[in-house]
Amino acid sequence: MSRLQVWTRDLGMGARFAFGGGREGWIRTLLTGVGVGLGVALLLISTAIPGALAARYERGDARSTMHSDTADAPGPDTLLIARIGQTYHHKDIEGHMVRAEGPDAPLPPGLKRIPGPGEMALSPALDALLKTSDGALLRERLDGPVSEIIGVPGLVGPGELLFYLGSDTLAKNGPDDYRVERVTGFGYDADREGLDPVLMLMVVLTFVALLMPVAVFIATAVRFGGERRDRRLAALRLVGADSRMVRRIAAGEALAGSLVGLVLGTGFFAVGRSLVASVSLQQRSVFPGDLDPAPWLAVLVALAVPAAAVAVTLFALRGVVIEPLGVVRTARPSRRRIWWRLLLPLIGLGLLVPLGGRGNDHGRFNQWQVSGGVVLLLVGITVLLPWLLERCVGKMSGGPVSWQLAVRRLQVNSGGAARLVNGIAVAVAGAIALQMLFAGVEGDYTEETGEDPARAAVAVMVNRRTDADMDGLARRIAAVPDVTRAVPLTSAQAARQVPATQETITLTIGTCDALGEVATLDSCAEGDAFVLTGAPAPSPQDPQGLFGGAAKPGDELFVGNVRGYASDMGETPEPQKWTVPAAARTVPSRPDPRGQLRTGLLVTPSAAPKEIGDFPDAQIFVQVDESRPDALDRARTAVFKADPFVTAMTLRHTKEAAGYSSIRTGLFFGAVAVLVLIGGSLLVSQLEQLRERRRLLSSLVAFGTRRSTLSLSVLWQTAVPIVLGLVLAAGVGVGLGAVLMGMAAQPVRIDWASVLGMTAAGAGVVVVVTLLSLPPLLRLMRPDGLRTE
Repeated sequence: MSRLQVWTRDLGMGARFAFGGGREGWIRTLLTGVGVGLGVALLLISTAIPGALAARYERGDARSTMHSDTADAPGPDTLLIARIGQTYHHKDIEGHMVRAEGPDAPLPPGLKRIPGPGEMALSPALDALLKTSDGALLRERLDGPVSEIIGVPGLVGPGELLFYLGSDTLAKNGPDDYRVERVTGFGYDADREGLDPVLMLMVVLTFVALLMPVAVFIATAVRFGGERRDRRLAALRLVGADSRMVRRIAAGEALAGSLVGLVLGTGFFAVGRSLVASVSLQQRSVFPGDLDPAPWLAVLVALAVPAAAVAVTLFALRGVVIEPLGVVRTARPSRRRIWWRLLLPLIGLGLLVPLGGRGNDHGRFNQWQVSGGVVLLLVGITVLLPWLLERCVGKMSGGPVSWQLAVRRLQVNSGGAARLVNGIAVAVAGAIALQMLFAGVEGDYTEETGEDPARAAVAVMVNRRTDADMDGLARRIAAVPDVTRAVPLTSAQAARQVPATQETITLTIGTCDALGEVATLDSCAEGDAFVLTGAPAPSPQDPQGLFGGAAKPGDELFVGNVRGYASDMGETPEPQKWTVPAAARTVPSRPDPRGQLRTGLLVTPSAAPKEIGDFPDAQIFVQVDESRPDALDRARTAVFKADPFVTAMTLRHTKEAAGYSSIRTGLFFGAVAVLVLIGGSLLVSQLEQLRERRRLLSSLVAFGTRRSTLSLSVLWQTAVPIVLGLVLAAGVGVGLGAVLMGMAAQPVRIDWASVLGMTAAGAGVVVVVTLLSLPPLLRLMRPDGLRTE
């Protein structure tokens, strides 16, 4: 027979043993298939994520009006659209007001018709929210009749909160009215900027760190039932099979189990994909149809998993001598050597250390070099842990009976115990390293806004072209239950001559209480005026310093339209002459709740000019009772009802760069999936090991051993490897994190909260799995476990 025929025959015989070897055979194959299937499902999901993200971006670009074709005047094919986004219960709601100016006005993607005046088109998630008790306050804000539900082409994800509000009063008042766009079509051909080198490094590391535990679990799953398999192979030697033949038969069993795993994994993936629409993390979700792995990646998984199963099986048999009368592995094994186990992490460090200190200033990191280094470091855990466990348990002796039983079991087969926790150790090490890197670079992608949420939760920005009455709006907001304060401030521009060709002077008008938000006042009464001291550096709102002029008491100024802008009617309003009160006092400026340090003049209403024209800016700073979470949403509802174009901006201490935030969200998605895989695979592994020791456990119970003693011994057998594995994982994770921070040109700083948190998460998964395995353990201790066929 040719070599190919020999391999085919022996692999086929192994497959027959896997499926036709009686109850023990198919149970072992099923457990292997479940373990491999969980890993395959996560691999398929991982390969589908890039396509899902691309589909989200494509639908978002398809409905965008950025750089869309526009028109200067109404026409049969023009549509007016304005953004009126909202916030509810700390969730962002994308909103647009629309008005068709002709019969051929373009339809937003996902709509069959443009909503009529007062009608709303809602996304499915927003429609569901409005129908629940949790959306009661939002129904007061969005209370129009629903014209239709937005279809999939108009949504980036199933959990997106989006609405279109029809209007018959929406108008574009001149070319400088940037609130409203007049478009003739939708769609934006985005030329997205690539991630900077450090963010790209984080993406690569996230994929490597999350997929490595999957590979480890698959390698562990194909070794289920190893001891029983070796005894069966010894029987085959007795009837004439040589050593090479039995290894090929063992490979055939592993291949059969991996093929079952591929089938089950495909089923798990299909089930998970059908449920993904109901999952929304940090307002990001994907449609099931978007999770479609690239064909070549799916083929790669289908080929790599069986090949890895065969390779792992042959590697596991390298130190096992299978003879006709038994398996020599039952003798005392030789001590594991350390030298070659240290080579893998050392080579990994050798790949990563030369990349240190590059950061964002020296081009992109070599992705293959980074991936190879990280993989070798994490694989180093899987080869170091058996050696560490053997050295630690080899010197243990004495103690309670349960402890002695556990220690003796670990001394006999420390490799099996190490395999049980390898996946968790790799996952924890990778998570610790990533958390350290995220914490180290957070300062580069998170900036202080200068805002003070303690002084105002929301800043209501009243646009200069709005029809809202600012004082009336402030009173309306202040009347909302649990709103403790609503402070309005109006700002106008003044100049010594018109049209103003140089810097202008900011005139801020408000009550004494309001002016106290922008200046330090020793005393104030109605009719007072103040001159602010301290000219701040140019701000993001005034990068050229055009509004930083100063004035003195008695100066004659022009207030209002000092730059000669045209009004909504095409006219150019004349500014008003006004004299700075002679009694104006000089006071120091103070940052307002938005962090702006103002200059110019402060005046109370009675001392202000009678007319300030059509071009004022206004803000209302709103404080709420923090113990009443609905107060903020009621205030936003009052603002929306007064004028949808008025912006209620939530004040925050910091803000994150979009790319950094997205990567961290992706890490959260992946970490949740890996934790589920860890728990499921560990439970399967635990049950498989208990099943193999059923007869031993039943024998000990029959001879009078207490069940509590055996239960404790099983717990100790799990606890000792877990503790050692987590200690090793923490050490490797901290070392890898330090190297990665050096690569990102960040000072090495150990984030002990992340280290302890990730270690505790790994230990928590083990505790849950151990508790779930106790009921099967008690059943396996019954006397009928001695029965054989």
